[in-house]
Amino acid sequence: MAEALTAAGCGRIVARSRIIGRGGARTLADTVMIDLPPQRPPAPADPRDARPGPLQGVRVLDLSRLVAGNILSQQLADFGAEVIKVEPPAGDTLRQWQVEGVATAWKVYARNKKSLAIDFRSPAAIELLLALAAKAQCLIESFRPGTLEAMGLAPERLLAAAPNLVIVRISGWGQDGPYSRQPGFGTLVEGLSGFAAMNGFEDREPLLPPFYLADSVAGLYGVSAVLMALREVEVNGGCGQVIDLPLLDPLVAVLGPQRANYCLTGQVKPRTGNRSTNSAPRNAYRTLDGQHVCLSASTQQMTERLFRAIGQPELIDDPRFRTNRDRLVHWEALDAIIAAFIGARRRDEVVAFFRDAEVTVGPILDASQIGDDPHVRARGLFVEIDDDQMGQIPMHQPVPRLSATPGGIRHPAPRLGQHNAAVLALVGIDARRLAALHRDGIIHGDLDDPS
Repeated sequence: MAEALTAAGCGRIVARSRIIGRGGARTLADTVMIDLPPQRPPAPADPRDARPGPLQGVRVLDLSRLVAGNILSQQLADFGAEVIKVEPPAGDTLRQWQVEGVATAWKVYARNKKSLAIDFRSPAAIELLLALAAKAQCLIESFRPGTLEAMGLAPERLLAAAPNLVIVRISGWGQDGPYSRQPGFGTLVEGLSGFAAMNGFEDREPLLPPFYLADSVAGLYGVSAVLMALREVEVNGGCGQVIDLPLLDPLVAVLGPQRANYCLTGQVKPRTGNRSTNSAPRNAYRTLDGQHVCLSASTQQMTERLFRAIGQPELIDDPRFRTNRDRLVHWEALDAIIAAFIGARRRDEVVAFFRDAEVTVGPILDASQIGDDPHVRARGLFVEIDDDQMGQIPMHQPVPRLSATPGGIRHPAPRLGQHNAAVLALVGIDARRLAALHRDGIIHGDLDDPS
């Protein structure tokens, strides 16, 4: 037994045999304790690592557009799922989001995927997609509710062809409700959800996020939803099902108790900029060299450590700052003291000083700086991938790190229709039929690339 557990990579095992009877639990055997070598933290994934990953054998048809669906399917692809991006003749809209002529978002979010370019308006294309769905475990779409049905791919029809299929329906507002048929870009969701109203400064307008927050949160929620639904099929013996994944619901969920707080107090939480309404001090501070640092002393111990570090231990007993409640009331006076100390020093000096004092202060970095941070470099957060336009393109490592079955970046984002032949071969389309489909405008892009 010990040898088997050792081979499995377990840590110390403590086992007891028990019997349950009218007298309760009674130990029948001595405790078995097995000391095994400690587990090492998972190392960064090697971008050349071609191991299949824990989702090997899961095939995903991704009909979605833009960010939420691509984040969802990228996460599955990074960990071994075969993801087939089903694109219209013009390609996924993400291909048009370009910086200096380079579709960087597409290159990052479409890595590890295959591309099938097909005309959704063609009845022949719909029949091909239905046949492919029967070969898949998951289908992702992000059309406006009702569109999938109008195309002839209603969930009922898909599940009749593939009873175990997991169908993810991404939309702005959900498959039902009065807004369901309205356009639902992430910006509108970030406004309605309550996020924008609580973000920014009190004396200025609500602040929308500078990146696709609602899409990103929904995409990550979608990953867990797919894995739960697949487990229902594979472990519990259940059937396929439909996952209703609007952008709105996940963003409301991560905002946590905001609605409960309002119902309790009758007060809408004001915008506070970089401050927190739960603890003080917490803010961003400008340094002597025009850079910024962030500071959060959210426990009493950390605040007292901060006061001692800046040479003002008397602030610990100052009635304005004695408790967290006091500090929240007198935050302006406290911020002025901290800002004066930090503002007289350069950023790197500030960070080094407070790290030595074990005070929670860190640099605020931008995209030009984060790649040079020693921790980021040591952790290998970014990897350089060969690219036909940039030479090499940096992108984030697969997240999270798994020690035994890590994710990997096996190949770059595909060209439009690059895998037409390989994908359609799954449903018996040979070279002659493939050429006919291409000639008739049903498929687009590469014709003879079997990769």
